[in-house]
Amino acid sequence: MGNFRLTQNDDILEIMTIIDGGKAYLKSQNVNQWQNGVPNEGMIVEDVKAGYGYVMENIHNEIVATASLSFDGEPWYEDIQGGNWLSTGPFLVIHRMAVREDVRGTTVASDYLALVQQLAKSRGVNSIKIDTHPENIPMQKLLEKNGYTYCGTVILGKEGVRYGYEKLF
Repeated sequence: MGNFRLTQNDDILEIMTIIDGGKAYLKSQNVNQWQNGVPNEGMIVEDVKAGYGYVMENIHNEIVATASLSFDGEPWYEDIQGGNWLSTGPFLVIHRMAVREDVRGTTVASDYLALVQQLAKSRGVNSIKIDTHPENIPMQKLLEKNGYTYCGTVILGKEGVRYGYEKLF
């Protein structure tokens, strides 16, 4: 695992390259997630301002994974359908997770999730929640492999139905 740190403004171009690669990958897999203009650069800029953006670098200080991590709750998660969250207390939420194209299929995504868990623990939080598109099978497999439990569906406004996952530790 490489360096795990807050995203800086200087990282935005590199992050957008990673996100654009994720958009192209999802499109190639016929997954209708990230195909309507989001995430976009404005969202990443806002993540930096809010202190939500975190990157993982490799040993060459190149960004290989990124996400928006927040301890501020997620209003969309208040109404979960077809199930229940595992907990009702504080949680860290992961949004906009992406890994660089050339490391897809390696341990980078799992390593990033492990670092996210360490961040949550360091803040005294023992729950992580995340959602993904029903057709995004690779992400669902990644989450399940890393101990996340499918909890039900959430509606993310215009984005539509997403599968909600949670991990307790």
